[in-house]
Amino acid sequence: MWSGMLRELRYLLTHKWDLCLVTLTPLFIIVLFSSMFYQGKPEHLPIAIIDQDQSELSRNIEKYVSHNSALKIALISQNPDEVEKLLNQTQIWGYISIPAGAEQRLVQAQDAEISIAFNQSYFSVGNAISSAMLLSTLEATIDFTRQNYLANSIPYLDIPTPNVKISPLYNPSLSYEFYLEPFMIPAILHLLLCCCVAFAVGQELKFNTTGQWLNQHSIFSALLSKVLVYVVIFTAWTWAWMFWLIEIRGWFVAGNLWMILIGQFFFYSAYALISSTVVLATRDLAKSYGFIAVYGGSSLSFAGVTLPLNNAPLFTQFWANILPYTPYAKLQTEQWVIGSPISASLLPLAVLAVYCLFYFATAYFFLRKYVKGVHS
Repeated sequence: MWSGMLRELRYLLTHKWDLCLVTLTPLFIIVLFSSMFYQGKPEHLPIAIIDQDQSELSRNIEKYVSHNSALKIALISQNPDEVEKLLNQTQIWGYISIPAGAEQRLVQAQDAEISIAFNQSYFSVGNAISSAMLLSTLEATIDFTRQNYLANSIPYLDIPTPNVKISPLYNPSLSYEFYLEPFMIPAILHLLLCCCVAFAVGQELKFNTTGQWLNQHSIFSALLSKVLVYVVIFTAWTWAWMFWLIEIRGWFVAGNLWMILIGQFFFYSAYALISSTVVLATRDLAKSYGFIAVYGGSSLSFAGVTLPLNNAPLFTQFWANILPYTPYAKLQTEQWVIGSPISASLLPLAVLAVYCLFYFATAYFFLRKYVKGVHS
């Protein structure tokens, strides 16, 4: 098996474009996304305030919004049409509307009719500014009620206002770097891995070099040695990226690091063997790349990471459950972010191992069938 791995490494060293796919391309992906998410989360997102009340309450809201680092007041206006125009031009992401008489209605225990609108077509930005605008508006309203209205109306009575504490768990700073980057890097690298493995196996079939590939090797060791070269390379790149994120950026692992590392090895092995199976079954690189694009490219979307699978259609849940990325994402979240006990992550790890065994068996079957066909 070692000689088979050395043969594959010699191939990579003598073919510079293939070498770039396993060296410069992963490095570029890691640098690109690490730079993209380096700031943690978007800040100073421009919004507007429609202030038709011109009251102490509206000035208090403006003060609290201006102190929120996630927001930047781009415009304060009494004209809704002017604000709507900016929103339609995506120069602002949302606005807070304070209608005339809002303060008067509030102190009379009526609905102040303050409203918040935001651009939800950009999902992440929409969620960020909606939460920030709502929090700032509520804080400003509570502060106005306590400090300006109740203190003046009932100066000798200390009336506590209700406070609700909201605590985001496991990612209190709501950092995109800690939320998206740990899923984006494996999602892109595993797709690149599939392409590399598919090309490596496809080249053997295209140029009829399976005799050299299998020379003095069993089908078992020949297939395993070829796949392992790429699995080890991309696993090593993932570990290098994790070193950056954990040791340099300071995102500590809450659970067991070894569970994540073992899970990553099984994760990449599963996709490498899937890619080998498809190429050996179709014997057509174009069809194989098409399958890889659909199957591997949909991993992040269907793994329940960015879009929830609760109450999803039956096909969506079925597709999610045939992707190795789904149990890996679960294992990574449990061990990296939440700090779950090891026993909780044994099931997704076992599922990844089953994927590896199943697709190794299918790849072995198709390679053996191909070899028999060639010799016959």
